[in-house]
Amino acid sequence: MAEESDLEKTEPGSPRRLEKAREEGEVARSRELTTFVLLVTGLGGLWLTAAPMSEHIGRALQRGLQFERASAFDPSHMLMQAGNVVMEALQALLPLFGMMLLAALAAPIMLGGWLFSTQSLAPKFSKLNPIEGIGRLFSTQSLAELIKAVAKSLLVGGVAYWVISANVTAIMSLMTEPVHSALPHTIRLVANCCALIIASLLLVAALDVPYQLWSYYRKLRMSREDLRQEHKESEGDPQIKAQIRRQQQQMARRRMMTEVASADIVVTNPTHFAVALKYRDKEMRAPRVVAKGTDLLALRIRAIGEENKVPILEAPPLTRALYRHTKLGDEIPAALYAAVAEVLAWVYQLQRWHSEGGVAPHAPDDLPVPESLDPAGSKA
Repeated sequence: MAEESDLEKTEPGSPRRLEKAREEGEVARSRELTTFVLLVTGLGGLWLTAAPMSEHIGRALQRGLQFERASAFDPSHMLMQAGNVVMEALQALLPLFGMMLLAALAAPIMLGGWLFSTQSLAPKFSKLNPIEGIGRLFSTQSLAELIKAVAKSLLVGGVAYWVISANVTAIMSLMTEPVHSALPHTIRLVANCCALIIASLLLVAALDVPYQLWSYYRKLRMSREDLRQEHKESEGDPQIKAQIRRQQQQMARRRMMTEVASADIVVTNPTHFAVALKYRDKEMRAPRVVAKGTDLLALRIRAIGEENKVPILEAPPLTRALYRHTKLGDEIPAALYAAVAEVLAWVYQLQRWHSEGGVAPHAPDDLPVPESLDPAGSKA
């Protein structure tokens, strides 16, 4: 089943999958690259700090081999002398250790970048499963690591054998040389051998880095079903989103219907469109659309308006223009100010007539609505 699953994973990992793996502490790493960088740094550090290191180590050896009479009678003097020896040794080695520390921190950044993840530090009890452990021992990753270790050993051993074989005469001649000249010759031979071995490790790192990148991205491959599921999780289930939209529309519609009761006027088409307007002199710069709808919703707006004694005016061009060019809560367009002003003036006349009596005001029937704002025009 695992092989079939791997065969199904034909798609490269998505950016979200890569980001999640990085959060979990999974990034491409090459031990061979880190080893190469550390060895190069160590060899370079020895070459750069050879003079001061030899000076400090020489002083440390000199102090360590000296024995003063006071040390036999005063233990604190002996401790102080030992501390001086340790300080000399630290002064000799600290520059090299600092360079190695920086190299150890910088080497991983060259491939996978800097990463600190607390999730990778969390205990995983699944790793204690002996069956999974045996599976990892015989996995392709373990086989590749075994082949790489054998090849690296053969390469490094071959280079060391070649260097020693090429310098057998020089090595044997060291026994006949004086100490003061044999020591630098020995150091030169050792340095040459180390440099060639490190150079051979460059080949190992150059082969390991592409393999680690390939293995990392291969491990994060996804199937088409995984991609669809991820897209569904990120974008949301279409059915759930549609249900949420329906609920939002229903809530907005209920809020809109409650606004109809406090509207000043409902203009209609007379049955296809309905728009409710509200205006408060000190609260609004211009009248606002508090409800609008078509067909059944328009009939419902009209019915709620009649129930709450909101004036209703049949003004098809104005209604169509308001419905097309406004949204809920929007102020009416400036081009419709004159038409809406006539409508509101009629509303105020109606209110005065209901309270004071007299002659009923005549409803406006020829409102100044620009033809460019009426989507139906004379066809309505």
